[in-house]
Amino acid sequence: MNHFLYDIPLNQLDGTSTSLAGFKGQVLLIVNLASQCGFTPQYAGLENLFERYRERGLQVLGFPCNDFAGQEPGGAEEIQNFCSSKFNVQFPLFEKININSEPRHPLYALLIKAQPTALAPVNSDLRAKLAEYQFLPKQESDVLWNFEKFIVSRDGQILNRFSPDTTPDDPRLIAAIETALG
Repeated sequence: MNHFLYDIPLNQLDGTSTSLAGFKGQVLLIVNLASQCGFTPQYAGLENLFERYRERGLQVLGFPCNDFAGQEPGGAEEIQNFCSSKFNVQFPLFEKININSEPRHPLYALLIKAQPTALAPVNSDLRAKLAEYQFLPKQESDVLWNFEKFIVSRDGQILNRFSPDTTPDDPRLIAAIETALG
């Protein structure tokens, strides 16, 4: 059991101090978000997952991040307004954090250490496209881009990591969520 995960200090999008302790016993889908990314339409799918599985114990947790080509430039209020008005997001959102830039947020340091490799869709060309534009991260284990997804078990084990181009309706992601939910 990874108790440390639940003790990491976080801030909700409104600035309220918190941690993941309130989510103990639930399955977590942790996603780094951005409002100006080609993957931004995934907000709708993430909200659908949250609505579909929250009664069974799934929490989708969104962490805005500006590390990837500056695709989340807004402040907390802008992010909240965007998520609410464009996608009717109801899942919890947290303050913007550093994921690949220094200092890396301790939550992402823990997630990456536990799952250094993301599962990508078959025939994914995201890595090649990012390389073409010189946007590949410095370290092989770094988060590749916006909308990378981590699944955490009810007891705090970091089970899976899915690449940004794995859509919320991808059968492998759904299967991993259902397995974690039990």
